[in-house]
Amino acid sequence: MAKTKDKEKSKDKMQGGAAAGPDTSQPPATAPTSLTAKPQAVSTVPANFSLDAPKLPAEIDDAAMRSGGYPYDKRMKREEYEDQLYKLQVQLVRLQTHNLKSGGRVMALFEGRDGAGKGSCIKAFAEHLNPRNTRVVALTKPTETERGQLYFQRYVVHLPTAGEIVLFDRSWYNRAGVERVMGFCTEAQLATFLREAPEFEGLLVRDGIRLFKFYLTIGREMQLKRFHERRHDPLKQWKISDVDLAAIYKYDAYTQAQIDMFRFTNTAIAPWTVIRANDQRRARLESIRAVLLAVDYEGKDLAAIGKPDPQIIGSGPEFFDRA
Repeated sequence: MAKTKDKEKSKDKMQGGAAAGPDTSQPPATAPTSLTAKPQAVSTVPANFSLDAPKLPAEIDDAAMRSGGYPYDKRMKREEYEDQLYKLQVQLVRLQTHNLKSGGRVMALFEGRDGAGKGSCIKAFAEHLNPRNTRVVALTKPTETERGQLYFQRYVVHLPTAGEIVLFDRSWYNRAGVERVMGFCTEAQLATFLREAPEFEGLLVRDGIRLFKFYLTIGREMQLKRFHERRHDPLKQWKISDVDLAAIYKYDAYTQAQIDMFRFTNTAIAPWTVIRANDQRRARLESIRAVLLAVDYEGKDLAAIGKPDPQIIGSGPEFFDRA
């Protein structure tokens, strides 16, 4: 009987992640029952907006920077931005050097609304790091084989080894966002994910991985402005997909998905950090600064790193509720 119970426990661990959840009381012990993985209701867009129109309506352009309750009227000046970025990137090189010596493992997930600037944050982060020890993971849609696997399996092979820094441009949270809103997963699959994601992340953190979960959010008008730019800039047209186009009409559905995702997966051991990204320059700086402040390394210069902007980055209700 004892051997049978041990086998059952082992089987459960393989199917559902770690046997014990992370050290937090926030996620529910049972699967959520009030969520839906079906396609969400269509959100309205301004009547005068057309992605194919050659010019963005002035009222959308004017409202873009302040949309979503963004605290600044204008983006950070280039000179100030480049000065701060240089100092932070010098610190990142020092962090990587120390990480290689110590065999540390650092991993950051960049999630957020379509058009929020996840890729540009990752580019600024990795720009001057040694590519032999820095990896950017941006997976395409799962193959037929991967769809038949344990959901987290395709991501496990990309986890950092000793001395590595791995940056995910979207991650397993696709299930709580785009898959939920677009109806690419079932309600049961969504509920299972929201229950097991904290367990999976708890396993990673307890094994020594420094895990950062960033969520970039932008206001509605700013998202429309960026989609319009992508549509009409021949160098950016590859950035806009059919899923991005659908997101224009599902802004509210994504908002609800984010609220539920934070509710079930913002844990003490693997918390979410929200970054308001209407100004991409400020967003890039804050994502780098957050990692540098959290990790100890040789040559750490707090004056060069600076202090986080509490109006741009945070984990409190004022950030989660507005996302």
